[in-house]
Amino acid sequence: MPTLSLTPANTLPADAARAALAGRVWRPELGGPSVVVLRGEDLVDISSAFATMRDLCESKDPAAALAAAKGERIGSLAEILANTPAQGRDASKPWLLTPVDLQAVKAAGVTFAISMLERVIEEKARGNPAAAAAIRSEIGKLIGDDLSKLKPGSAEAMRLKEVLIAQNAWSQYLEVGIGPDAEIFTKGQPLSAVGTGADAGLHPTSTWNNPEPEIVLIVASDGRIVGASLGNDVNLRDVEGRSALLLGKAKDNNAAATIGPFIRFFDAGFSLDHVRQTTVTLSVEGEDGFKLEGSSSISKISRDPADLAAQMLNPHHHYPDGAALYLGTMFAPIQDRDAPGGGFTHKYGDVVTIAAPELGALINRMRRTDECEPWHFGASHLMRNLAKRGLL
Repeated sequence: MPTLSLTPANTLPADAARAALAGRVWRPELGGPSVVVLRGEDLVDISSAFATMRDLCESKDPAAALAAAKGERIGSLAEILANTPAQGRDASKPWLLTPVDLQAVKAAGVTFAISMLERVIEEKARGNPAAAAAIRSEIGKLIGDDLSKLKPGSAEAMRLKEVLIAQNAWSQYLEVGIGPDAEIFTKGQPLSAVGTGADAGLHPTSTWNNPEPEIVLIVASDGRIVGASLGNDVNLRDVEGRSALLLGKAKDNNAAATIGPFIRFFDAGFSLDHVRQTTVTLSVEGEDGFKLEGSSSISKISRDPADLAAQMLNPHHHYPDGAALYLGTMFAPIQDRDAPGGGFTHKYGDVVTIAAPELGALINRMRRTDECEPWHFGASHLMRNLAKRGLL
């Protein structure tokens, strides 16, 4: 059986010693969360300087502000990571949370050619994985499987659109994949995301679903991209395949948005250009012995990350607390798990690891949404807790 064991070695970026890493920790003795910075082997509470992660992200230079902030050591990273998984947790000791708090949790969809084709297949298969292989072959013959050089909204893309319409092969997913407007949707409400070590949720009505390993941009309210993290945009393929109007049910479920382990803020050693060249890896280990591995290279994205952030936050769309934006994935698992032609779907108990050398690793175990820890701590609870602690 795969274990959910968190250590600094399997959590931190390869160059953690020089990275500007901030996170959030639940402090039971205070009844609420604290913003923390990693200093050496320890986590230091800097809530007296930044009551929320939103406040840190809104500062002029978050990496510099993080380095200058003074605070209280609350424990070693190793101790806090070990206490993070819900199973076996000592509720009297601190544990790591997702690093975002008041930010809107948004996601960009269909940003890679491969995932775009898989969305077309989902739509045409109407949520039936058995029909997907034949449709995949049919679509591939018509438009190919490498559209990475096709710029969305370009004259070439519009000519392809005309051809597909003439062939009766147009799809709403192709519209957002190669058309001028990106798909930007709400993945979850502020404070609803879960972090590394947490159980991630699968709605029990779904029989065809998968992880979506992604980079998550951290965007301030003025549109500045200030850092990045890792995310799993858990997707119910059968639900979305039945109708795109069911996107909320396919995407926004209890514990179905995971972000972590930390936010890495941009500085002299890490920038948006590094994000553009990052490869995100995925591994799935099942209790049945099943293993799946894959990767998603941001260099193959069809829309630049800065363009996606600008389509999300602009003079027409305001987010006063900033936003966390999933960039989308090129990884769409089609490896058969049970019956031939049945494709991949999760089983409860799967351990999913999403990793990148620059951002560390986000590790979660898949469970039913109604068996994951319920989400009770919302914005009103956070404000009351911070006020009680004298931080507002």
